[in-house]
Amino acid sequence: MLRTAELDFHVHVLPPETAERTDYLDLRDWLRVSAADRALYESTKRTLAANTWSDMDHYADAKSAVIQQILTHARNWRAGQPTS
Repeated sequence: MLRTAELDFHVHVLPPETAERTDYLDLRDWLRVSAADRALYESTKRTLAANTWSDMDHYADAKSAVIQQILTHARNWRAGQPTS
């Protein structure tokens, strides 16, 4: 994470052909096509953003169940299987 006075942002740099990279790409691509999961992801992030977090790991942990749910849909979609 890069933290500045104006803003914070994350940059993920991952080696090619790793499971983590595949997960990020699957999640990204799925959110582009699924309005329902995109809305779920947005509402989860907005709800969590309203909290004050002393540690960003706690924020990440708080959204992990939703991320895993959406990632399951994304993996199924990528494999040509039903997403629900």
